[in-house]
Amino acid sequence: MTVPLEDLLRELAPQVLGAVVRRYGHFDTAEDAVQEALLAAVRDWPRRGRPDDPRAWLITVAARRLTDLLRADSSRLRREWTVALRRDDADVPDADDSLVLLFLCCHPALSVPAQLSLTLKAVGGLSTAEVARALLVPEATITRRITRAKTAIRDSGATFRLPSRAEWDDRLAVVLRVLYLIFNEGYASTAGPSLQRVELAAEAIRLTRLVHRLLPADSEVLGLLALMLLTHARCAARTAPDGALIPMDAQDRTLWDAAAIDEGIALITAALPAGPTGPYQLQAAIAAVHDEAPSAADTDWPQIEALYGLLLRVDASPVVRLNHAVAAAMARGPAAGLALLDDVPPASHRWYAARAHLLEKAGDPAGARDAYLAAAARTSSVPEQRYLRERAGRLSGE
Repeated sequence: MTVPLEDLLRELAPQVLGAVVRRYGHFDTAEDAVQEALLAAVRDWPRRGRPDDPRAWLITVAARRLTDLLRADSSRLRREWTVALRRDDADVPDADDSLVLLFLCCHPALSVPAQLSLTLKAVGGLSTAEVARALLVPEATITRRITRAKTAIRDSGATFRLPSRAEWDDRLAVVLRVLYLIFNEGYASTAGPSLQRVELAAEAIRLTRLVHRLLPADSEVLGLLALMLLTHARCAARTAPDGALIPMDAQDRTLWDAAAIDEGIALITAALPAGPTGPYQLQAAIAAVHDEAPSAADTDWPQIEALYGLLLRVDASPVVRLNHAVAAAMARGPAAGLALLDDVPPASHRWYAARAHLLEKAGDPAGARDAYLAAAARTSSVPEQRYLRERAGRLSGE
């Protein structure tokens, strides 16, 4: 089956950018050149057909455009253009361009928000609007942040190489968070007609495997990879043939990926005793409890609530507090969950969706209906909107 053009270009974009930066440097200008190559592909390929090697075509076009951009910048003409940058990473295994690009985008010259924004766009292949939604900030802010980040990398003189082992500690936490955000955008798209973008989640898993290969004993890398595998294992059961959302308690668990679950459980089992217990390990442990339950009714909710209690000690974010409230409701009844939810700020549509679910369980259909509609009005995901409105309509007798 032919891969849709948009999906193919999204997959190739970070690979092409990595190849161009590795060969020629000039990250900021290279990113602009790659974007122009992608636009040329959108314009030319539907008319002329796809080239035999789409990646090589994009690299060639981007390299030519990079040359034009550099020649047009008179200040750059006074600088030496390094044609082949040598990577100084003899102390680490070979890595592909996407992984090197990932670490470059997490350069210490950048603030953490800039690192996240640039990596989501350059490596994750997200649009500026998608980055803004993933980070919950205005799109104009992301545009400025990415522009400043590219300039900062250029001015830092950074070369296209993996950081030395001594530098990893400074960048690893951001790298893992970026991979987690990319995966989340793939698993549950913040906008658009599809609930999930499987290729984006798969790319996050691929990159996390590469980080794991570099740091096989790091317990949080193990935990993040386990979390992704255990969560992604459910993707085939999350949507109906028409794209409608299927909640976990209604999913056909025979469609869950047993091999991914087995691998994820093995990884988290190895991670928990390997070092300090971090948030990714705890989230993976929660995902494992869900995946090991033979049915929704058999889910060990008291254990999940206890694990969320541990997670709150290291991550008391609104998302974790919301999930803890839901787990408490499932373990001890909706009143317990609603009491906890009242102390969580309603920062997203998920708060209203959780409140609707708990009000419905508590026997308050009118309140649940209003909360479902409030949730639907606050999400840009079409499948989520449809699901939430259907729940509200059912409570109204429609």
